[in-house]
Amino acid sequence: MRDLGAVSRRYMASYALFNQALADHLGLHPTDLQCLNLLGLEPGPVTTGRIAGLTGLTTGSATRLVDRLEKAGYVTRRRDTEDRRKVLVEVVPGRMAELGKVWGRLNGAWWEMFDAYEDDEIALIATHMRRTVELGAAQIERLRSGQL
Repeated sequence: MRDLGAVSRRYMASYALFNQALADHLGLHPTDLQCLNLLGLEPGPVTTGRIAGLTGLTTGSATRLVDRLEKAGYVTRRRDTEDRRKVLVEVVPGRMAELGKVWGRLNGAWWEMFDAYEDDEIALIATHMRRTVELGAAQIERLRSGQL
């Protein structure tokens, strides 16, 4: 368990540092980059409230994040045609394609790494990642609610 703890800490630090380097390369804040990542997984435009939920930010912080992404040309805002009180945030396809090209140049090395695993090992890794996402969300809530 001690080894797992050390490897886990290095893994998390490695990902955070990679995210920072990629964000720096793109001229973005690391949180903004991850927001774009999450928006790319959404089926369509979302509200700023949804962005707050996806990122764990307050609605005020999510609004400032959207302001930055809009200024950088990654998203646009528009009124919801069904409920004019709502403002929808949608990604700009051309800018997301540019981001996709950067990922494309980096992805080969990741896929090569996973090629070394058997299908059951990939399934285990995917299960671990899903559980990590769930646990991470619960821990974020715990930290933000002061239950620590």
